[in-house]
Amino acid sequence: MDSIDFELDRDFVELNQLLKLAGLCDSGGAGKQLVASGAVRVDGVAELRKTAKIRAGQVVRVGDVEIRVLAAP
Repeated sequence: MDSIDFELDRDFVELNQLLKLAGLCDSGGAGKQLVASGAVRVDGVAELRKTAKIRAGQVVRVGDVEIRVLAAP
């Protein structure tokens, strides 16, 4: 499994934007399609809200890639 540590520099990031910023898709629109397909899990639960607020401490999984969202130091 691949793992990505993403440092969050604000209170939250929208899920579709996180997927783009982490390099898992080319655009926010592609991120929305990925979420709508049911392929994205947040903290182990399928997430279908494209603009769900993702905060530090959460884990997003797409296929065999895990994104750990960390608070910026």
